[in-house]
Amino acid sequence: MALTNQTIDSDLILLGFTDSRKINFLLFFIFLIIYVVTMYGNSLIICIILISRHLHLPMYFFLTNLSFIDLCNISCAVPKLLMDLISTQRTISLIACSVQVFFLLWIGANECMLLALMAYDRYVAICHPLHYAMVIRWSVCYWLTAFVWTFSFLIVFLPSIAMPVTLCYPNEVNHFLCEAVAVIKLACSNIRNNDIYIFFSGFISLLFPFLIIIVSYICIIFSILKISSAGRSKAFSTCTSHITVVALYFGSGMITILGPSKDASSDQDASSDQEKYVSVFYVIISPMLNPFIYSLNNRDVKRTIVKLFHIKM
Repeated sequence: MALTNQTIDSDLILLGFTDSRKINFLLFFIFLIIYVVTMYGNSLIICIILISRHLHLPMYFFLTNLSFIDLCNISCAVPKLLMDLISTQRTISLIACSVQVFFLLWIGANECMLLALMAYDRYVAICHPLHYAMVIRWSVCYWLTAFVWTFSFLIVFLPSIAMPVTLCYPNEVNHFLCEAVAVIKLACSNIRNNDIYIFFSGFISLLFPFLIIIVSYICIIFSILKISSAGRSKAFSTCTSHITVVALYFGSGMITILGPSKDASSDQDASSDQEKYVSVFYVIISPMLNPFIYSLNNRDVKRTIVKLFHIKM
């Protein structure tokens, strides 16, 4: 989101979680551990899929993209957060804030659409297995992935250029990062169009992919009910990891993006705190959990990890 400021001071103040030094130091070590685990886990998933020829399948190609997006997602927020937790001045320049807002929106839209692609992949694999190789061929995977990255970029970039926001004092953002919903509350101009854009982009990048996922799994459930009980558990086991990730990410994302909008001048402390803690979940916690969810629930990934590290089970 392009931001302009008519005030003299060009920096914004991120209020973070608390002013207590002891709590901030504790949070620093907690988020540092989460960051390291997330970087290692997602990098491991990417490397395992790249070096294992039997995992060179469309489903794992999409999983590689998901792990890369999770790496980008957490890297947009946590390094700055770690510096702020041990710093006495939690400021961020207007340009840096604009960049963070843009990349968080872009990456978030990417992840939602990619999860919809993964649901469609499972739908074709289970409901139309004989046509899977033709429908989900590699050229289609590449084009769909390129479309997701390009389309999500356009729905974030073009409106941000067309509708810049003017920010005024107080220049304090009640958040630990520059999130669009939190930053726009500092606007001193008419933000009606921006509110409409946030809802519209939220529908395109969040609700529409979610509807695709719901429809895909309704069809999958009906198809699974038609097969024998022996093959039923095997068919549904390929979907459990994806369903878990969808529930975690979309649930927290919808609370933040599509939550009730309030006027910038009204008292928003309670809602801002809620948005702050929900953001922790889908920006920081969810990228950490995804590698564990897929490695523990996916037999092929689990076997590859066991074989790679010579783990006895």
